[in-house]
Amino acid sequence: MDPIRNPYAPGAGQRPPELAGRDRELAQFDVVVERVARARPERSLVLTGLRGVGKTVLLNAMRSQAMARLWGTGKIEAKPEQSIRRPVGAALHMAIREVAQRHRNPERVAAFFSVLKAFLLRDPAASAGKPGHRWQPGIDGPAARGRADSGDIEIDVTELFLDAAAVAADLGVGVALFVDEMQDVRGEDLSAICAACHELSQQAAPLIVVGAGLPHLPSLLSSCKSYSERLFHYLRIDRLDRAAADRALTAPAEREGAAFTPAALDVLYDAADGYPYFVQAYGKVSWDTAPESPITADDVKVAAPQAESELAVGFFGSRYERATPAEREYMRAMASLGDGQVPTADVADTLSRKPSSLSPARDSLIKKGLVYSAERGTVAFTVPHFGHFLRAQPL
Repeated sequence: MDPIRNPYAPGAGQRPPELAGRDRELAQFDVVVERVARARPERSLVLTGLRGVGKTVLLNAMRSQAMARLWGTGKIEAKPEQSIRRPVGAALHMAIREVAQRHRNPERVAAFFSVLKAFLLRDPAASAGKPGHRWQPGIDGPAARGRADSGDIEIDVTELFLDAAAVAADLGVGVALFVDEMQDVRGEDLSAICAACHELSQQAAPLIVVGAGLPHLPSLLSSCKSYSERLFHYLRIDRLDRAAADRALTAPAEREGAAFTPAALDVLYDAADGYPYFVQAYGKVSWDTAPESPITADDVKVAAPQAESELAVGFFGSRYERATPAEREYMRAMASLGDGQVPTADVADTLSRKPSSLSPARDSLIKKGLVYSAERGTVAFTVPHFGHFLRAQPL
């Protein structure tokens, strides 16, 4: 079949041609946006799930919903050990610029930007670089004094969020800050976000945070603030059920005048196991392999080895290559014990080592986002089917 017309999109964070199986989450976000816009108390949202389930895609879809309601929006991707000052400041700069042109009081908007400039200048990295040179954010006018500039990240984030919300409230809209890879936000910064969300909720201020991260993100938030479980709506993003996985394949094909046989859909679901990234990967290769429509089970079986090879290199292999020899040994031991959560004590027994001697490898794997620990004393892979990939690799 014509590869130019191939509708499938197995890309990192790339929106699939049919966003199937996420209607519930999108509808829930609509309710949150509408309630916040009406000054009703509401919680921010946190999306959690394994890699490849479409968290970033859903985050972007929610951002589009907010923009359609004329909200100001900004998005950041957290990075380990990076302060959130500059990325959050840049995201809120973008968000307020989106609504500023509709504001009737330019002085009020300018006052916010002066507070934002003060917030950004408290970034420790602002004074790094050549002696005598100080980094300056691209904001005209002087920095405010006495607001969001204390140097205490919790106080400063809270004050900045409240001021941004006040500008949006003047217009009857809100601000949404989207945080991808939220599990990589530093502990003190994560605590600051929680404290700010707590204050926003109490004041019914129209600013929400929508975070996305790995399954252990709720436990990280709880360790920062004991009340975090009451601050957020937690939405677990999982693999697609059979009906949604089929729709993700058939709807784009129908728009191109093509189809799948029922048997082909059976084989595809077994291969992709409902994970959205895998659905797109197998769908794309099956389309390119099939000589004509409808795509048959035999077409999928012929295409499957190519899809598995591409996943082995781009999805699994790229992550495996990031690991050190000691970390690879640890992951192989995990894989030998199964595909779900495994006790760290069992990993140590498999390697005939003391658990304490393996802590550095485990902690490093967690920091690299290759494994996570949702419960004390257990570990699991962040990538679906990663155990199967490891077991297929030669020793």
